[in-house]
Amino acid sequence: MGIESRRQPRRAVPGMVTVFDTISEETVGHLGNLSVGGMLLVASRSLPDDALFQFRFNLPDDIGAAQPLEVGAHVLWQARAGAPGQSWIGMRFLGLSPDALRRLRNWAELAPAHP
Repeated sequence: MGIESRRQPRRAVPGMVTVFDTISEETVGHLGNLSVGGMLLVASRSLPDDALFQFRFNLPDDIGAAQPLEVGAHVLWQARAGAPGQSWIGMRFLGLSPDALRRLRNWAELAPAHP
């Protein structure tokens, strides 16, 4: 087992939380895990390496259904997932709003740790 090198621990996301590209309004996949600093996107296709995106999803918190969370994200790495046509994509968040940062911190503190 490797040593965790992330600054913030990732947390498993319960259920299927859909992620939308805010520019194209297309579904790009769903959340695999999440932290204050980034996310694992289980994508329905690969994305361009080193690309920047603006995503929207409903954070599974006490206000998530009422207020979607918007994040800027940078593609750090990607790999083929076990299912045909899917990719695992590691992303780093960029320029989070104070509200998005607060919501992510609150969610990360309440959720059980990802193994």
